[in-house]
Amino acid sequence: MHAIQATAFGDPTVFALTELPDPTPGPGQISIDVTHAAVGLIDLFFRQGLYKDTPGMPQPPFTPGLEVTGTVRELGAGVTGFRTGEQVVAMANGGVGGYASVFVATAATTVSIDGSGIDPALAVSMVPNAAMAHAALTAVAHLREGERVLVHGALGGLASAFPGIAKQLGAARIVGTVLPGKLDAARNSRLPYDRVVDSTRLTEELGEEKFDVVIDPVGGQIRTQSLAFMPPGGRLIAAGNASGDWGHAVNDSQLWLGSVTIAGFNAGAFLPTHPGLVQPALHAARTAIAAGLGQTAVETLPLSEAAHAHQRMQDRDVAGRLTLSPQA
Repeated sequence: MHAIQATAFGDPTVFALTELPDPTPGPGQISIDVTHAAVGLIDLFFRQGLYKDTPGMPQPPFTPGLEVTGTVRELGAGVTGFRTGEQVVAMANGGVGGYASVFVATAATTVSIDGSGIDPALAVSMVPNAAMAHAALTAVAHLREGERVLVHGALGGLASAFPGIAKQLGAARIVGTVLPGKLDAARNSRLPYDRVVDSTRLTEELGEEKFDVVIDPVGGQIRTQSLAFMPPGGRLIAAGNASGDWGHAVNDSQLWLGSVTIAGFNAGAFLPTHPGLVQPALHAARTAIAAGLGQTAVETLPLSEAAHAHQRMQDRDVAGRLTLSPQA
């Protein structure tokens, strides 16, 4: 099979297009002929070596890629409910392996999109993230019908899945924030935000408005600023650190005085310890995306252009999602 390998930690030039033996599925697994692999921020972090000293994290050489769309190639022992040739979306348990023409996933982290009408590039871009958004909103934020939701980094890979799932769960109002350079793209997108505002002018844009749930994959100073827009009982989900501000800290007295909560949500840590959430979340995500609640811009590049895709991500030269295709 064709695969992109990170031959070392570093900038995108560490990527090499290689030939590797075709993998075969073990018990409970499915092998997939990949049509599209999503490019996500976590892939950049793995390539850069940000987690290189964390036990269990990938070490070079490795093939990045957390999410794929494709067709079922082969079923491992004990797998039921899928058939050869069926179109599916799958997530990697270890967060790697997707930048390849063949991918092995567990059946438990795979969902069929046959007959759903969802474009495969959109499916890989949105269904896994929407599943993670569903798990975060239901099991961590405990979103209730009629509540208000604020989403930072509104066009980001994970963030863009939250408005559709929040809408599906009955949120009354959903506001997104982006940097000034992304305002036009965000406001012209088909994502179901009620409003999108400039993240550098939160006080001027939002005034006295309050939000019961804040989704923050950005981190840094905006995390602290968000506390001013949360009523007592508000919940903030720390879902990433796109800002790269790893030294930022929140004064816990603000949590006590405001009677608000900050909870972390890292799908790679949370979902394996809550396996019963995965399939319901994937099915809810498929329903939401099929209903048009996750219509984001998607651009597909050839698998061989993985380094270019990563450079664009680093340069923030993306208004939606990027996918890689071994068939392009």
